[in-house]
Amino acid sequence: MYRILVALLAAAILASCGGRADRTAPVVPAKLDPETNLLVYPRYGDSKPHPWKGRDPYSYPIHGIDVARYQGDINWSRVKSAGINFAFIKATEGGDYIDPMFREHWQGARRAGVRQGAYHFYYFCRTAREQAAWFIQNVPRNSSDLPHVLDLEWNHQSRTCRLRPDGETIRAEAEIFLDTLEAYYGRRPVVYTTVDFFAETGIGRLRDTEFWLRSVAGHPRTVYPGAFWTFWQYTGTGIVPGVDGPVDLNVFRSSPESWLRWSGGVTAR
Repeated sequence: MYRILVALLAAAILASCGGRADRTAPVVPAKLDPETNLLVYPRYGDSKPHPWKGRDPYSYPIHGIDVARYQGDINWSRVKSAGINFAFIKATEGGDYIDPMFREHWQGARRAGVRQGAYHFYYFCRTAREQAAWFIQNVPRNSSDLPHVLDLEWNHQSRTCRLRPDGETIRAEAEIFLDTLEAYYGRRPVVYTTVDFFAETGIGRLRDTEFWLRSVAGHPRTVYPGAFWTFWQYTGTGIVPGVDGPVDLNVFRSSPESWLRWSGGVTAR
């Protein structure tokens, strides 16, 4: 009986010490694509998984994360080894806020070789010109970076700005922001948005713009009928090695070869 109790206690201790590593291991490890030398087709854990019908996000080869201060310290080497090919990192919000973890995340991702872009959370009580200038002031210009991102969504929890401009105004201001960043960084930013914002503002009418769409309960082709997307955010509760707690998971729309062309990476062999 004593030996059984000792064994059970030891198992409990091992679970408490080692369970974290086991829990964060990919459900399906990424495999190396010999043509591109990229890690592809991973499947990560999810603390609130969705029962996908039809085409699911795991059928796409290229996966990535987006992060902000909420993720705290990140082991970017583990993230890359787990098959994450890109990261969008929160940089700025409005015209006077910079994410306190931006520089640490930015440098860590670069050192680990994770392709990165920065995103700006739009604040409807500041002009687009002010916000674009603030982003440029804080995000370095480097030709190896991914296109940056304009995050457009309703902020229901804002204590300082309750404005909800009409769609025409939002689209006009977004054009100013996108044009300004394109002129400075050399590539037009991607626009991230949500289902309600997309439907209520007509933001999908923006010219020459690629979209990153949030859809955690259905494929974008059913949730955003007729929309063309470059990135799909399919969960906000993903579990990725190297990241403490839940993290947003995303896929790129197409093949590893297309990813290399789009991201400006090394040409496939």
